[in-house]
Amino acid sequence: MPVLDHFHAPLSEERHWEGFHSKWANVLVDELNQTLLPKGYFAEPHIHMGPRVEIDTFEVQIISTEAGPSLVAAIELISPANKDRAEHRRAFAVKCASYLNQGISLILVDIVTSRHGNLHDEVVRLLPNGDPYLFPANPLLYAAAYRPIRRNETEQIDTWLVPLAVGGPLPVLPLALTSELILSIDLETTYVDACRKLRIV
Repeated sequence: MPVLDHFHAPLSEERHWEGFHSKWANVLVDELNQTLLPKGYFAEPHIHMGPRVEIDTFEVQIISTEAGPSLVAAIELISPANKDRAEHRRAFAVKCASYLNQGISLILVDIVTSRHGNLHDEVVRLLPNGDPYLFPANPLLYAAAYRPIRRNETEQIDTWLVPLAVGGPLPVLPLALTSELILSIDLETTYVDACRKLRIV
């Protein structure tokens, strides 16, 4: 099914986007724990909103238990508050850049149509030599995957950038847990499942 506009009428008058983001995060967690993750890993949702937290978070965390619980990858579902003002965009970008600098793989998904601001570009501008990773265009909606990796004694970040559009499909993106273990995250299938479970379709 195509990506819907959860932030404008008529859908925004019938459903709360916060409920959808929460459900999508939980569907991703279920898919990871029930199907994709091998022994020694688990996924859990981290959802925080409101004035008492620095930034809104609709996040799926993948934890490795082999060397004590440690975060190895994350999926971020961007919210309107992440994009609505410069300090919020900066805080979100700093968090994501910190993950990448720690070697934590990352997927960003932005289907927010009610705010402008490309957080991918804000993230890579915080990285050393990040300019080559900027989006060639400046899409309102997009999905992006990042894999920190060391090659020839040099720290690098592989990136996959996919512009999105209301009415268009969602991609399958890679999420690396180690240099050898890379999962395929089917954003389309999990999106459709979340919509169905909330009776949006």
